[in-house]
Amino acid sequence: MPITIPADRHYVLTNAHVPASVLGQAQSGALERVDITVADGVVTTIAPAGQAQGAHVIDLDGGIVLPAFVDLHTHLDKGHIWPRRQNPDGTWIGALKAVLEDRTANWAAQDVERRMDFALRCAYAHGTAAIRTHLDMAPPQHAISWDVFEAMRARWAGRIELQGAGLMGPDTILDPKALAAVAERTKAAGGILGGSTAVHPGNATIMRRLVETAGRLGLDIDLHTDESPDPAANALESLADAVIESGFTGSVTAGHCCSLAVQDRDVAQRVIDKVARAGIAVVSLPMCNMYLQDRSNADGVRTPRWRGVTLLNELKAAGVSVAIASDNTRDPFYAYGDLDGFEVLREGARILHFDHPQDKAFTWARSVSGDPAAIAGFGYSGDISTGQAADLVVFRARSWTELMARPQADRLVLRNGGAIDTTLPDYRELDDLMGPN
Repeated sequence: MPITIPADRHYVLTNAHVPASVLGQAQSGALERVDITVADGVVTTIAPAGQAQGAHVIDLDGGIVLPAFVDLHTHLDKGHIWPRRQNPDGTWIGALKAVLEDRTANWAAQDVERRMDFALRCAYAHGTAAIRTHLDMAPPQHAISWDVFEAMRARWAGRIELQGAGLMGPDTILDPKALAAVAERTKAAGGILGGSTAVHPGNATIMRRLVETAGRLGLDIDLHTDESPDPAANALESLADAVIESGFTGSVTAGHCCSLAVQDRDVAQRVIDKVARAGIAVVSLPMCNMYLQDRSNADGVRTPRWRGVTLLNELKAAGVSVAIASDNTRDPFYAYGDLDGFEVLREGARILHFDHPQDKAFTWARSVSGDPAAIAGFGYSGDISTGQAADLVVFRARSWTELMARPQADRLVLRNGGAIDTTLPDYRELDDLMGPN
């Protein structure tokens, strides 16, 4: 049934199913049946269903309402380059080399800006309200990408709240001059200090330098850690040690943490305990990790033996703040994706097995909304509450299984109480950037 939102944005969504977890009861797996009153684009009341009063009542007949999505880990600067730079073998190292080649050849400001804007339009149409993106920082790219990011952040203000994290490899971090240049430009942009390392003999030094630099400049930290199938990877533990030993008080987020899932139980538990003690949040990237990890085609096509994701359920049980996110879209690290927060939740349920026990499944609605919003410190809360803008995503599905069974392409996206155009941009817009077909 088509839903018509009145122009004055004053209406009641009656008989709405809303997860209690996004209504202020974070640990509840219940679905609450409520009436949501919206006036001038703001949620004014949330009441038990059947109490709706107002000039315009919209009966959702049990349809589910979620808050607009928060995508904590993306790569807007890499997005949509697959047509001109595919991953030659599907591996992580193949992706790294392909992106390096494309960055060197093509990442002028106009190229990055157009692809970034295209990706943001996709995310907005799907119902996303806040995004953190990692930006490749290998000099001189750090100057180009931060300039573009600052322009995009201003352009998209009021639609998508943007944060940027400067992404450096071990060589840059271990070079004092290069690290200082990136960190200072990151500070000037109001960004977050980022980096990436997995199996490296200098991990202890790398993490100490990052934490010391962040502390000196007053920056938060968001790192790619242990994106590897090697149980010897120790970046996450090195990060936790550095945070604990230094007494660092800023926000720290670790992405990927894949090797945790292939380490011995005692080692994994030791690392998890340290991560909890250090107050490090962990974000899993289920689609990209499943796509890249345990892929080896050296001797012909081979079926992977594991899903590539970290021990997210165990981390959450240990009291670690966790979230899930998109990661890459249509680039050599992940050939698919569209920055759709619901796709992340839907695929996350399959890949990470957080759909059981069933009566707790809806607690994970927060993993793409309120929890990443809190981890990142976004102005957007990722919850549904009175006094907040009516930034909502409305589905016809009435239950967990109905919601997860389909892509929900017919969802209604409300921003400030008004229905937005959910038409997705056409890939043909980028054809001139991709070279000959």
